[in-house]
Amino acid sequence: MKDPHDVIIRPVLTEEAYEGFPEKRYVFVVHPKSNKTEIKLALESVFKGIQVERVNTVRTLGKIKTQGRTSGRTPEIKKAYVILKEDSKPIEFFEGMAE
Repeated sequence: MKDPHDVIIRPVLTEEAYEGFPEKRYVFVVHPKSNKTEIKLALESVFKGIQVERVNTVRTLGKIKTQGRTSGRTPEIKKAYVILKEDSKPIEFFEGMAE
């Protein structure tokens, strides 16, 4: 198994993500080649005591940017929308942020 800290890159802290905290829905930027099982196992090992019910993933292609004659792409990112089980405790890192 990969190192859990290589799979989970960072949390997404936006207004839409804050609205999901009371329902135990969290959003993370994850490694582009990680799958749903790896994401679930990584989250459960990093944040002790949580139980992941469902993981949905979204890949976003980078935008095309031009500067003069040169054009390129911004990096591609992959987001994981994680829903915890009803009886699971919430992630302590996010407690108090959405209030």
